[in-house]
Amino acid sequence: MAEITYVRGDATTPRGKGVKVIAHVCNDLGGWGKGFVLALSRRWPEPEAAFRRWHRERAKNDFGLGALQMVQVEPYVWVANLVGQRGIRTGHSTGVPVRYEAIDTGLAALAEHALELGASVHMPRIGCGLAGGRWSKVAPLIADRLTARGVPVTVYDVD
Repeated sequence: MAEITYVRGDATTPRGKGVKVIAHVCNDLGGWGKGFVLALSRRWPEPEAAFRRWHRERAKNDFGLGALQMVQVEPYVWVANLVGQRGIRTGHSTGVPVRYEAIDTGLAALAEHALELGASVHMPRIGCGLAGGRWSKVAPLIADRLTARGVPVTVYDVD
């Protein structure tokens, strides 16, 4: 079984050889404008455009908690938009937006894609920034869904 590798750096510039998937958590409101998505949008316009289209056309597709959208941004780089957050945190919010069950479902779908592509998965500490989740709950999901199936995972902590 592979382990999660932790490194310092930028998840939008994944390290290593071969096909790479950059995974991150999105909200179910179709919002894109804070957190890790800003770094993604600085590198590539496609993930945001695809996410907004996916949300806009949600009556005709699978958009919702637990859904996963794969967007190719370079010949060997994909971005996985994973809907794992209910709404967004506001000044009046009670509770956190993260939905661990949705992240788990999305990671299971991500594992299938990664195995098909022969890809490694790269991510920030998903669900733990604006979504308000705890890494102690997210890391075991990654281990169960990805590394236990032989998918190499690298988690990036910003310098």
